[in-house]
Amino acid sequence: MKGVNKILLLLCMMMLIVSNLWGQTGSQRLINEQKTLEKKIANTKLLLDKSKKETQLSLEEVRLIDRQLEYRELLLRNIDNQIRSSELRITQKEGRINELNDEIDKLKEQYKKLLIYAYKKRNKYGDLMYIFSAKSVEEALKRKLYLEKLSEIQKKQMRLIQQNKVLLEEEIEALEQERKKQLVLADQKKIERAEILKTRAEKERIYTELKKQEDELLKELARQEENRERLKQEIAAAIQKEIAEEKARIEKARREAEARRKAEEERRKANIPTVEEPKETPAAPDFSLTAEAELVGKDFVSNKGKLPWPVEKGTITLNYGKNKHPTLDVYTQNNGIDISTTLNAEVLAVFKGEVTTVLTIPGAGKVVIIKHGDYRTVYSNLKDVYVTKGSVVDTKTPIGTLLPNPTGNISIAHFEIHQTSGNSVTQLNPNLWIAK
Repeated sequence: MKGVNKILLLLCMMMLIVSNLWGQTGSQRLINEQKTLEKKIANTKLLLDKSKKETQLSLEEVRLIDRQLEYRELLLRNIDNQIRSSELRITQKEGRINELNDEIDKLKEQYKKLLIYAYKKRNKYGDLMYIFSAKSVEEALKRKLYLEKLSEIQKKQMRLIQQNKVLLEEEIEALEQERKKQLVLADQKKIERAEILKTRAEKERIYTELKKQEDELLKELARQEENRERLKQEIAAAIQKEIAEEKARIEKARREAEARRKAEEERRKANIPTVEEPKETPAAPDFSLTAEAELVGKDFVSNKGKLPWPVEKGTITLNYGKNKHPTLDVYTQNNGIDISTTLNAEVLAVFKGEVTTVLTIPGAGKVVIIKHGDYRTVYSNLKDVYVTKGSVVDTKTPIGTLLPNPTGNISIAHFEIHQTSGNSVTQLNPNLWIAK
């Protein structure tokens, strides 16, 4: 039975250790998530302050408020999760403290019985006389070992009591720290709730004001949709032009190789000696990627979900796909993502590649397209461009600066990702490719 009890005790201790480690990991994850959300909220607040104008309300302002509300609600949920996690740890620690108190009481009781037993078995002449009074050497040795064992057990029992007292003090201190942390989280929760109510009130105020400008908003929406459609067509045409140029280059190389082969055959027929054997050429053009381009494409795919943002800091204010207008009962289609950032911010390449297109599109500023094997990243709304067609860039290489937003003291970067396969081009959702 003693062996079984020891095994059960070891299993319980292991489960407790695993539970504590999991709790610490989960707690740290929540803390890291809280810090990330607080940074995002601070960033949206900064952009929001810059986007405000005294004479003109901005749709970008509304989108930033929406994003800030989203982050604040996520932060509130995060704080709730931290509080629940803290409550669980407090319950566990209280249980642990009770267990340690019970263990100390048991050890003290055992020690008490041990002392009483030793007292009752004592000899009036002391330990030495107890040994010397043995009837034989063998019995004397046994009595000596008994006394040594008794002394060892007493010392061990005292060590166990002291160790458990130290553990108890540590658990009590950890419990106090956990309770203090919970009070801080509770205060943060109150502040965050108040900020959410304040932000919602501001949002409603702006909504009311913008509703009065519905005619102007509809005109602005039509203009934006026209610019988006023009951008879509120009980008599609540019990528198709790149594909056609690549095919033409390969076809030209094939024709030149074929001409060299035919010329070599003619020389052979005329018994004209040649210095080197002709190289074999494909009968039809091969449009597959070079080994280097294919490797870049594979690296690009392997970094899905980990690509850096095309700006150093910012907030996504318009997602990929269908987006509901903030005040009108209409939806708009976005072929990429729009990131609100600081005024005239630099745009960065999200991955190494070759610049294949630089062009200017009315309503979308300058546009840069970078090739990564079978993939293209598109950066638009640029004011100045640092690169030219054929430039080879690395990850996070600055490629230009953004235009200022007409209705606020900020800039907006438009970013797209496309995949090519033969003549077909597929639009991809950038949200799934850039780091969270």
